[in-house]
Amino acid sequence: MVDQLKHEFAYYLAHLDEFAKLYRHKFIVIKNCEVIGVYDSEFEAITETAKHNELGTFLVQKCEPDANSELQVYHSRVASV
Repeated sequence: MVDQLKHEFAYYLAHLDEFAKLYRHKFIVIKNCEVIGVYDSEFEAITETAKHNELGTFLVQKCEPDANSELQVYHSRVASV
């Protein structure tokens, strides 16, 4: 799973100039090397995308024209029922 997110992040970095022009200061959601959503907040990006995509299968990235971004992966615990 982490390898897929690294791949998505590499895609983000490769298209950073284009994305910064289109989505500056927005949170973009990338899955399968495609932007599948654009949101004003990280919370909104995660909650809306998680309605149709499993957590951990997409990347949420704040779109800034700074190539010093780094990949951060957060793991959540899901209680078994």
